[in-house]
Amino acid sequence: MPASRFNAFTDHGIGIGLRVPHYQHILEKKPVVDWFEIISENYMVEGGRPLHVLDRILEQYRVVQHGVSMYFGNAERPNRDHLQKLKALTRRTETPWISDHLCWGSVDGRFTHDLLPMPYTWEAVEWTARNIREVQDHLERPVAVENVSSYAEFHASEMTEWEFLCEVVERADCGILLDVNNIYVSAKNHGFDPVVYVDHVPVERVAQIHIAGHTNYERYILDTHDHPVLDPVWNLYAHATGRIGRTATLLEWDDRIPSFDEVHREALKANRFLPNGKALAA
Repeated sequence: MPASRFNAFTDHGIGIGLRVPHYQHILEKKPVVDWFEIISENYMVEGGRPLHVLDRILEQYRVVQHGVSMYFGNAERPNRDHLQKLKALTRRTETPWISDHLCWGSVDGRFTHDLLPMPYTWEAVEWTARNIREVQDHLERPVAVENVSSYAEFHASEMTEWEFLCEVVERADCGILLDVNNIYVSAKNHGFDPVVYVDHVPVERVAQIHIAGHTNYERYILDTHDHPVLDPVWNLYAHATGRIGRTATLLEWDDRIPSFDEVHREALKANRFLPNGKALAA
């Protein structure tokens, strides 16, 4: 498959999230890691320890930015001050692409600080694609949008989630951060087949994949990121990489964070499921 500006990152291998409890270990031990993903908002500051650590990390590792507050699905246009700060950070990190979530989260300047699911309507397709195009043009970087885990659906929806995703990325001409754990969580919560979702994703637009752990409750599944990846998600990851090919993959572990070595070992399990079975990192 010819490389596009979205799926041209096959050499990035397996990354992990850069988290505060691991700062000291990384700086002192200098472990071999393909790349780190940072939460952009944690480093959009004037100075202080976060930027000091980030600059030291950048001396040795590749870094990719991932955001949690762009809210592409908001009816309002993107905040220009936020975009300016984000662009300054992209220049610092030289991130090859930048990602955020296909969701909404604020109204009239009031923020929920949550990743709320979209109504899958044609009107929402138009305003979401408009916002993504504006962000991508401003940042001058490829943008990849991430599917979120969801626990509620809108009666107004006019299409499936994967149809909505496909329409948005085509009209915005952007990439996809395919979170296979989120697909699995939403599939179990809403009663659809996660394999069908993966099979409808345009492979040429997938820049990155997320894997993570979730928690099973009696009536629903919650995206908790607080323990190892479960077997059904690994199986879905294997199916996804079988379609998409080698793709930059990131393990998310954001709560009850264990040692760096444990997180790193869990991330490297992804090598077992890559096409041809050849490891990208040791």
